[in-house]
Amino acid sequence: MSDELPAGDGPAIRVRGLRNSFGEQVVHENLDLDVRRGEIIGVVGGSGTGKSVLMRAILGLREPQGGSIEVLGVDALSDRARAHGVIERNTGVLFQNGALFSSLTVAENVSVPLKEHYPELPDDMVHDLAMLKIRMAGLGEDAGAKLPSQLSGGMRKRAGIARALALDPALLFLDEPTAGLDPIGAAAFDELIRTLQRALGLTVFLITHDLDTLYAICDRVAVLADKRVLVNAPLAEVERFDHPWVQEYFHGPRGRAAQAALAKEA
Repeated sequence: MSDELPAGDGPAIRVRGLRNSFGEQVVHENLDLDVRRGEIIGVVGGSGTGKSVLMRAILGLREPQGGSIEVLGVDALSDRARAHGVIERNTGVLFQNGALFSSLTVAENVSVPLKEHYPELPDDMVHDLAMLKIRMAGLGEDAGAKLPSQLSGGMRKRAGIARALALDPALLFLDEPTAGLDPIGAAAFDELIRTLQRALGLTVFLITHDLDTLYAICDRVAVLADKRVLVNAPLAEVERFDHPWVQEYFHGPRGRAAQAALAKEA
């Protein structure tokens, strides 16, 4: 069964009427979301709004209780067999903790998806491709031989990015990519994401609490609250949206500081 992308220029991700629940606890109800091809979309919301649940549903890692999801033109719910191949082959994911295999070196971690999807490739070619991705993620060649435990937190995140890019995906999913990084490291990671997105033409689905990240690199922001997406728009429009959580989040002290930092750079 082919995992090639279908032709089309519609949204990279299209979600309609999504319902996610855990028993009687409803997390999402009638949630709609479009992610345009080639954009960085930031997904924000308070604790318990289901940001990671939404990402996992889009990736096919959990089955929603209702609605429809299209990923790169493929029906992710009705055509599960084909969707699994398309999504796995054409998406890269960086989870919050990096999710690297602790017993494998960085180069071996990056090689895992290559060996899984292209078992016919010779080992030396796989290694060369892995090292290329490691360099693209901003790591030195010496990082390839190290175990994750020998890396700093920021370096582990970059190693996770290298693995996420292993298959040259069209879609990149990032779950709190700057969590745990100091401001300088977080800013450098933001710049890496934007550089990779522009160079590779990626569509980036980015879950974050980091206001600096939203202002620095996101083309649009989707706000999750009240079990749905309240608004999905450029930041200037989101800031004006009349909802208590939105106003507190974007116009509180941290929001004002992020806006001031952006104005200073402009």
